[in-house]
Amino acid sequence: MLEYEVLDACLKLLRDMFMLKPGETIAITTDTMSSDEIVEATAQAAVILGAKPLIFKIAAPEGAKAGDKDMPMKALIDGIKACDAWVEFNYKLIFYSTVYDKITEDPNNRPRYMNQNGVHPELLVRNIGKVDNILLNKFIQGFSDYCEAGHHMRFTTPAGTDLECDNEPGRDYVTADGFVRKNDIKMFPGQISWSPNFESVNGVLVVDGTLSPPIGALQGPVKFYIEKGYIKKIEGGRDAENFRAWLESFDDPNMFLMAHSGLGFGPMAQLNGDIVEDERVWGCTEWGIGNVGPQLVSDMEGGIAAASHSDGIALNCSLWIDGVQVLDEGKVVGPTEEFVELARQLGH
Repeated sequence: MLEYEVLDACLKLLRDMFMLKPGETIAITTDTMSSDEIVEATAQAAVILGAKPLIFKIAAPEGAKAGDKDMPMKALIDGIKACDAWVEFNYKLIFYSTVYDKITEDPNNRPRYMNQNGVHPELLVRNIGKVDNILLNKFIQGFSDYCEAGHHMRFTTPAGTDLECDNEPGRDYVTADGFVRKNDIKMFPGQISWSPNFESVNGVLVVDGTLSPPIGALQGPVKFYIEKGYIKKIEGGRDAENFRAWLESFDDPNMFLMAHSGLGFGPMAQLNGDIVEDERVWGCTEWGIGNVGPQLVSDMEGGIAAASHSDGIALNCSLWIDGVQVLDEGKVVGPTEEFVELARQLGH
């Protein structure tokens, strides 16, 4: 039990990251597979800050759009939209569901939101309670700006990834910088995410960390051959076979779409089979497959619908942006000495 540390981390989450004010209402969503300890500590933290917590607990759905049929849709939409802020602790995603889409569809009138799917006490304390948010913000926002200003990217990993893509001009990056401002949609801190120009995504991706859903921690690497943004072939052992069968089970061509990329920069993140933390392991690359949320394609109203969504982790990434190397097997080597020094101060 980490009840003292969890409450401290939840206070930091609401006070410093959400900047929750007295009198504001925060929706706390959870399901029957989530951590009750974190939910209760977050509600306590809200009361300590003079805010009003409202807990929505549902039976665990399938997750994302596949879970639409299981959710009390109207009640969730109407209740959460009436709140000033929303933190999602659901183990099975409301994120990427129709409920989520309806709540967040108006960028000028929605609760500020942070995704904390499946977070458990040790993960929360390690990645929020023990991290210098100000320093992380300075590093990750600057690194994100540099990536977004570039054009062509090449990714390699020791496991065999060799993949290239281009930024789509005018398409926003989504940077989990640790702060949730008015109308913001933010992921758990420590990650840079974006959807590249889909047709420009070509090459080989080797996922050697986690592939979730439906597998979690992998028993062996899974190799994806990608042409013009779509998975054309999957190779590997039993995990590869199971994942291919899972994609095919939806009978949805968009389940083979490379939805987005991401860079992990969580200073304390550890690889443990939990996708929320795994995709923030320092120096990893995370690739989303399937549904594309509207926040990732700011130039495409409504995003790109697919039946579900999965995330795969490729460890120890090397990255070149317009020919300039910025990562070398997970270690920050550029684009300037300032970034190298900030990474060092963060423990890397």
